[in-house]
Amino acid sequence: MARFLEDIKAGIDRDPSTKSGLELFLTSPGLHAVWNYRVANALWKAKLRILARMYANVGRLFTGIEIHPGATIGRRLVIDHGMGVVIGETAIIGDDVLMYHGVTLGGMVNDTVKRHPTIGDRVVLGANSLVLGNITIGNDAKVGAGAIVVKDLAAGKVAVSTPANVR
Repeated sequence: MARFLEDIKAGIDRDPSTKSGLELFLTSPGLHAVWNYRVANALWKAKLRILARMYANVGRLFTGIEIHPGATIGRRLVIDHGMGVVIGETAIIGDDVLMYHGVTLGGMVNDTVKRHPTIGDRVVLGANSLVLGNITIGNDAKVGAGAIVVKDLAAGKVAVSTPANVR
């Protein structure tokens, strides 16, 4: 129960348009997607892989957010305006990440290896950004809206433009 309350507080802290925990609970597809992922991930870890994938697909149907149950997600992930978000199977997301709509954490190879990004703590992923391949986005980094990132991004850096320029 504490994790659910923590998620609600994180959502309120990062979305100034949300006025209460009840409002967030009733209206946030990003919050619903994260909670749905947690159940699917527990099924995945219990080796109930098909059931986990089915459960994840139901969540995608209702939220428009696709999170593979095999992904690893830290605490207090906030997905704001989440429609079109895709998080791949081997993606790893740290704590306190803020993600906007259309973000893809995708793979670059068709193989059963670590093929999705690792996202550090306190990272901001802008709308429609693509972070592709087995790369690392360092703590406190920011990926601008529409940026395509295919190389590691050091902690505290900002990636903007297409292809992404690091500043």
